[in-house]
This record gives sequence, structure tokens and C-alpha cells, in this order.
Amino acid sequence: MPLALLALAVVAFGIGTTEFATMGLLPQIADGVGVSVPHAGNLVSAYALGVVVGAPLLTGIGARIPHKRLLLLLSGLFVVGNAASALAPDFGLLFAARFLAGLPHGALFGVGAVVASRLVAPGRAARAVSKVFLGLTVANIVGVPASTALGQQLGWRSAYWAVTVIGLVALLMLACFVPHQPRGRQSGIRTELRAMGNRQVAIGMAVAVVGFGGFFAVYSYLVPMLTNLTGISDSSTTLVLALYGVGMTLGTLIAGPLTDRALRPTLYAGLAVLAVALVTFYFTVHSLVPALVTITVIGAMGSLITTPVQMLLMAKAKNAPTMAAASNHSAFNLANAGGAWLGGLVISAGWGWAAPSLAGAALALVGLGLAFTGGLMDRGGRRSEVVMEGSAVPGQETRTVT
Repeated sequence: MPLALLALAVVAFGIGTTEFATMGLLPQIADGVGVSVPHAGNLVSAYALGVVVGAPLLTGIGARIPHKRLLLLLSGLFVVGNAASALAPDFGLLFAARFLAGLPHGALFGVGAVVASRLVAPGRAARAVSKVFLGLTVANIVGVPASTALGQQLGWRSAYWAVTVIGLVALLMLACFVPHQPRGRQSGIRTELRAMGNRQVAIGMAVAVVGFGGFFAVYSYLVPMLTNLTGISDSSTTLVLALYGVGMTLGTLIAGPLTDRALRPTLYAGLAVLAVALVTFYFTVHSLVPALVTITVIGAMGSLITTPVQMLLMAKAKNAPTMAAASNHSAFNLANAGGAWLGGLVISAGWGWAAPSLAGAALALVGLGLAFTGGLMDRGGRRSEVVMEGSAVPGQETRTVT
């Protein structure tokens, strides 16, 4: 079972690396395909658009495909998308390749989360899911800096080739270590879509978009904030971003046990502490050590809330958790876009480079309010259960959400 979780974490590592490596190589890519750097930045949007579209689309198409086979197909598409990115001769084809590479992102995480939760005892499901997410956070510490350095030294195409190799390794590990998990008799696109109509699923998605948007409001502008306000040199910002990744990894490590013990309180606490940390960063950004400490806390809290949100959506979707789990990552990408937009808006309004931290805190508080609303709606009603085995499978086990 640990090897199966490791295989899923390697998939997440590859996804995290390819998602953010483009940002660090925009000047090289722009020179390589003959466009301006701002125009090359549309490649980031192309990948995000692929995630938003692909999560519900591919999950729906694969609603009756056994989970292991679906993971292999999605990983194969991930490999093809990144290889096509490395081979693209011009900007147009590179844009299409990045969209293609983003398509399996959400579905891979969604199916991977459901598979991981079924590999362990019900009381350890969140810990298993957090171990999958751990691959994403480690990518921010190791994968993104390494692929950026590789692209700067050997050309931007080499970074995409490296991700292609990671994808092939993950594909092999999935084939060898992940056990077969049959889909239930009730599985299908209609069942998945019906589950998405649950009000609690809608609220959970809103929490992901708004609450996590607070995290991205600062993350998107962290480098100019550090160089303009903290006084950190451009060459040192990579180390600070790695520190951010360390915080995210710590948050992921503690999220699993806490979510298994008390899901909603963990979500409430994560959003509340994130809001406090973002407000604190508004004041500490001018001093190096306090700023670094606050950045680590922001990274930890931003990462901590992902596991309880994922588990909550899987619980509320009941016997059809796969699309809800996958669409959660569409929500995170919408949070990325929305948080970056709001952060840029307050900077453009003349409120200063530190203003995104206050805007992010406001988003985190709204997300907390939405989470509380969902919790109040649960009171007096039927408690939700995370289905730990395929629907309608004999011996099915569940875990109650608290």
C-alpha cells in the first residue's frame, strides 16, 4: 500500500512541476518561440484552462472505467501533453500543448484521491490523501527549482522533457503498484452529475475558490513584494519560494491526521489562521526574519486547507465522489486566477505592494464564513459519510464526517 501511495505522489510531483515550471522559464520560452514575455505568460493561462475544462470532462467520460485503468489513461495523456510541449515549433502549437497537458490534471488528482482513500482503513483516509498531495508540495521545493535551472542551462524544452520522464516513471509505478478497484454498479456520468448537484458540494467548491484565493492573492505577487518591500535580491527569491514550499509541505503533513480526527474544525482553523497570517504579513513584510516566518505559516495554512476541502467534497458526493474530487482542482485553479486578479487590482489601485495580503485575508474570511454556513446546514441533518469502497461493493465501509 505505501508503494501505491508513492506512485500517486509521483504523479502529483510531476503535475506540480509542470504547472509552475513555465512561470520560471517565461523569458527563455518567449525567446524560443519569438513572442514577448507577457504574451508567453498566456501559456500559464492555457494550462489552467485545461485543468478547469478537463477535470469534469475527463472524469465524466471515464465515469465507468475502473480507477486503475483511468489513472493509466490520464497519465498517458499527461505524458503526451508534456512531450508535445517539448516538441512544439511555434507559440500556437505550444499553447495547444499546454492546454492538452492541463486536461488530465484535475482528473488525476480526483481519481488519485479516491483511490488513495480506499487503500487504507477508513480512519486514515485523509492521511492517505494528504500523502498524495505531498508530491505537489515537494514539487515546489525540488521539482520547480530543478526544472527551472535545467531549462535555463539546457534550454526550455529540456524542462518539459524532464517532466515527460517523470510522467513515464509515474505511469510505470501506477501499473505495478496500484491495485485494481472495481467501479460500483451505480457508477456512471448521471450518478456523478447528480452528486455534483448537492448543495454541500457547491458550498465546498465555493470555499475552495474563495478561501484558497486568499492564498494565491499573495503567492502571485510574492516576488515583487519581497524585492520592493523586504529588500531581498532577485537572486534570493528562489530560496524564499522554496521556504514557501517547505511551509506547504509541513501543512500537508499535519493536515491528514487532523482531518481524520476532526474534518470541519481543521478546515475552520486553517482558514482562520490563514487570514490572521495574511494580515500579519502586511506588517512583517518590511522585516526579513518576521517576513520569512510569516511566509512559512501562510504556506502551511494554504496547504493545510486542501485536504479537508477534498475530503469534505468526497463525503458530500456520497457514492459518486470522483467528479467532486476532480472538480475541486478546477476550483483551485479558479482560486489561482481570482486571487491573482484581486491582488493585481489592489496594487493597480495604488494601495501599495503589501495590499494583496489584506485582500487575501478578506478572501480567507469569506471562505471561512462559507465553511461555517455549510457546517450549520449539517446540524440536525443526516451526517455525511465518505464512501471508502466502490459503490455497491459488498463489505463497503464508510467514515462519518465530523
